[in-house]
Amino acid sequence: MTTVVVPFAGTMGKTRLHVSARARRALSLAMLGDVLAACVAVGRTRVATPDPEGAQVAREAGAETVADPGGGQGAAVQAALERVDPGAILVVNADVPCLVPDDLRALLAATPAGGVALVEALDGTTNALRLPSAAAFAPLYGPDSAARFKEHAARLGLEAVSVAVPSLAEDVDTLDDLRRLQLRCGPRTQAALADLPEEVAP
Repeated sequence: MTTVVVPFAGTMGKTRLHVSARARRALSLAMLGDVLAACVAVGRTRVATPDPEGAQVAREAGAETVADPGGGQGAAVQAALERVDPGAILVVNADVPCLVPDDLRALLAATPAGGVALVEALDGTTNALRLPSAAAFAPLYGPDSAARFKEHAARLGLEAVSVAVPSLAEDVDTLDDLRRLQLRCGPRTQAALADLPEEVAP
């Protein structure tokens, strides 16, 4: 059985998204909802978050919630990986609003047997991981994390590959990202953008 883990830092994250607090909250929750709609279609999904609104979105999507212990994205993922069922593991960021289930299935299919696959963001960070087990995870997020995840896999004797999945590579950190992707975003993100036309207008 596939387990999908989605860390969600909360609605006050995305500090590079220069909009009002209200807009940032609405967009963060909408993107989370679109990501979870794809995730729950491929496996049991767990969301690690300290945010009550994020937890509510997760429950409405059919996902489980796990308390984020603090300490960053890696610690959140580790908390969600406790006591997971045997089987494939996907770790997916919450800010890839163009994601659809077939993209996750493509990542699963492209992973070497017993190995690791990852999708890199344009800046060399990591937007998605496919792991053979929870034991293969290490909290290595941050600059150049894709290279460090590969190095960690090699130390474990696991083959690791980068997989090109455009919807997973295209995350949203800035208003320019949103404007570039808005016609391909999921329905929740598109609806949130429609409610905030003045804040996201070029």
